[in-house]
Amino acid sequence: MHCQGCVKRLRAAVGAVDGDATLDADPAQRELTVTTQLDEAHLRQLLDSAGYPASPLDETREAASDTALTLQVPAMHCQGCVKRMRAAIQQADAAAEVSGEPDQQRLRVVSALPAERVAALLTEAGYAPAPSTAPAQGQATAQDEKATAQDEKAAAQDATAVTAQPDTATGTQTAQPAPQRLAIGGMTCAGCVNAVQKALAATPGVTRAQVNFASETAQVGGSADLEALITAVRGAGYTATPIADLRQASAQRQRDNRRQWRRHLREACVSLALGIPMMLAMFVHQPRLEGTERWVWMALGLATLGVLASAGRRFFEGAWKAFRHHQANMDTLIALGTAAAWLYSMTVVLFPGLIPPASRHLYFEASLMIVGLIGIGQALELRAKGRSSQALSRLLDLQSRTARVIRQGQEREVAIERVQVGERIRVRPGERLPVDGEVESGESHIDESMLTGEPDAVRKGPGDSVSAGTVNGRGSLVYRATQVGDDTRLGRIVDQVAQAQESRPPIGALADRVAGIFVPSVMIIAVLTALAWLNLGPAPQLVHMLVAATTVLIIACPCALGLATPISTMLGISKAAEHGVLIRDGEALQTASRLSMLVVDKTGTLTEGRPRVTASHYWQTEARAQAAVVALERGSEHPLASALLAHLGDARETPAVSAFESLTGRGLVANLAGSGQALLGNAALMHDHAIDIEAAAETAESWQQQAASVVYLALDGQLAALFAVRDALREDSRAAVTRLRQAGLKVVMLSGDNTAAASAIAREAGIDEVHAELLPGDKQAAVAALQQRGERVGMVGDGINDAPALAQADVGFAIGQGTDVAIESAGITLMRDSLHGVADAIAISRATLTNIKQNLWGAFGYNTLGIPIAAGVLYPLTGMLLSPMLAALAMSASSVTVVANASRLRRFTPGGGTPSDQERH
Repeated sequence: MHCQGCVKRLRAAVGAVDGDATLDADPAQRELTVTTQLDEAHLRQLLDSAGYPASPLDETREAASDTALTLQVPAMHCQGCVKRMRAAIQQADAAAEVSGEPDQQRLRVVSALPAERVAALLTEAGYAPAPSTAPAQGQATAQDEKATAQDEKAAAQDATAVTAQPDTATGTQTAQPAPQRLAIGGMTCAGCVNAVQKALAATPGVTRAQVNFASETAQVGGSADLEALITAVRGAGYTATPIADLRQASAQRQRDNRRQWRRHLREACVSLALGIPMMLAMFVHQPRLEGTERWVWMALGLATLGVLASAGRRFFEGAWKAFRHHQANMDTLIALGTAAAWLYSMTVVLFPGLIPPASRHLYFEASLMIVGLIGIGQALELRAKGRSSQALSRLLDLQSRTARVIRQGQEREVAIERVQVGERIRVRPGERLPVDGEVESGESHIDESMLTGEPDAVRKGPGDSVSAGTVNGRGSLVYRATQVGDDTRLGRIVDQVAQAQESRPPIGALADRVAGIFVPSVMIIAVLTALAWLNLGPAPQLVHMLVAATTVLIIACPCALGLATPISTMLGISKAAEHGVLIRDGEALQTASRLSMLVVDKTGTLTEGRPRVTASHYWQTEARAQAAVVALERGSEHPLASALLAHLGDARETPAVSAFESLTGRGLVANLAGSGQALLGNAALMHDHAIDIEAAAETAESWQQQAASVVYLALDGQLAALFAVRDALREDSRAAVTRLRQAGLKVVMLSGDNTAAASAIAREAGIDEVHAELLPGDKQAAVAALQQRGERVGMVGDGINDAPALAQADVGFAIGQGTDVAIESAGITLMRDSLHGVADAIAISRATLTNIKQNLWGAFGYNTLGIPIAAGVLYPLTGMLLSPMLAALAMSASSVTVVANASRLRRFTPGGGTPSDQERH
């Protein structure tokens, strides 16, 4: 429990069982006081089912010698991280309680271990706590607060006091601010990314910094001041601009890319206009450095210098900035290579006597061709990178700029930023909806394909909810705004996609580490190559030394390494969003690609989630039995309760209810005025109270074979009625399960329903392995048991009771129409209620990871082969060294190849069909 949203969900969970219960909560202290007729054990079980494990306040505070810690962990970004940290701590203290809030990067630990030992264990596991939150001596322990707990317990009297996710050691915690986004300018390779990330991470108040080379953005978490972040980036030699509006930032980035593209082409043309004629002349004429020709070559040398100072100026400026900040990047390599070729050639022209006759070669054309070819490569790279961000741009384009608001009976066109929650909005046929809301009048069909991936329009009428970004059909609607701006469903999707694109899958960690030392390593290799050729090489040593060292500097490509992972991640996550799949981060993307087993919940996942009563049978007076059922189920939000009330009708006189009790996994028990004790639930509840249900055995078995859940009603100790409640299988569930199995996944169904009904649904869906009659905690245990068998398990669910299992799974898939708790516990959210979304997510994840591996193999392979060849390892076999011009061509081609390979994901379709019109455009 960490916000009023959690309190709301807790109140709904308790109120569904005891409508008279009152709740008083303090999220900051993680304390919840409940006044209810339920006993403490039942209350704790109910809160646990809702995804909020609880323990009595006095128990929590009297835990001998246990220390409660709250730590900021910058590397934590999902429930998988929490699971790994929990495992690391529980290896040393099996009784330790570990819970985390990945969105806040906050970890809570209650353990007997010293604070320093906890920090050490987390560091060993790769999750070092931030220095500013490292455990300090004197932190409050549970025993220190014993007296306070006793006072509060006495004051509570008949109320039951519980604390959800207990932690009282550090007092009130201030919520972490939202991550800040910056547009970074001046980055040319992975080394630049490393420099910017280090500068941001070193800024006081920063808990996490992530820099993306493909999108040229940074995402910074923590409390650091924006000006301090910009100053830190500038101090590292780069520019930073805050991103306040994603749409404006995207448009600005596209304008900058077009401007840079034109600049690169212009500079390349200038370089090649002089370089190509000089290169062709070298094929037919051997330079003679005497007489008039010597002055011609001197003039050409000065012209080359002019081109380097204009068209190639940015390389030298970038290298100088890097040098001033004690860094080295791709500009450093290019500047060194072109400058070395020009200086050597100019020395030969000016002082030919200093150079042995066999070494008097000129390389002016090499400097020009290097600048020109690299400029063309960077222009092509910019064009391809621009296409990679089109998916996010398309999402941003779905956001309307204006809305037609009804104020004082008149329709007014206002800017979208001025629309307020509660205002009435009119949407005409064919228009895009500006904000989320609820329809008040009118009927129409809404095209939601841009959010959910579902091609069929959905009928909407009064009372139905509608989403921003969707397109109205032929009808006219008036609806009331419920969410505006970034709080709309579309706004949250855009924000999540933008954040996910900035994340990095773990597979890219090696490339990140190599990128940090790549350029200095290449410079060292170039120096060693030069020394080797000067001292050990054949004549002319000076020429061989210059060519080999320059070629090593030019052929090395840190750019390909920096692009290999982020550009594929951006495209993969964008492609998933196009198909109604929201991937939280790069780790979820990678984990989904490696799943071997998928666990699916039955209700609302395989089935429609709208159970209906299909049959009934009465042994007592029908009117009396129906009144009892309505009295017991009235106010409940359980799907079966809704089905029974819809079947029986809620508008009837009912007896008064007392001593109400809800038994998880069993049903309801209460006393009814004039009817004594009433039981409504499954067969297990009847057996627990010694109710004879033999008369219903044959009927119940018949219904269960038809995939119906059987609900028994007993009054005054006698069976009164029997109801068959069936939740129909979704029409596409069987096809989706078949598709998942064809993808190599084993599909397992979990259900709290009886074995017969669950097995019947499983047979319909084509699922072989079924675990039925499970309590919410049993689902989590079932997932853990499958993981212990060596399976990589994905879990699909939609309800509060699925949250523990979703968090336990290697990656969780939450149905987008499900509860907030389920969505927060999952790594992937499906915007449509279909298992085909899971199949799409897994197919896209696998395609993206395959693409990343291809890029990494290409980037590492290119440099691993290219640098030794440039250094001259093939010279004994060929008698030739690689030309610096060919090295420049190869270097440009390597980056373009990586980007082009990643761009293939834009045309990928999970179902194996042809791209839709939307995807083609």
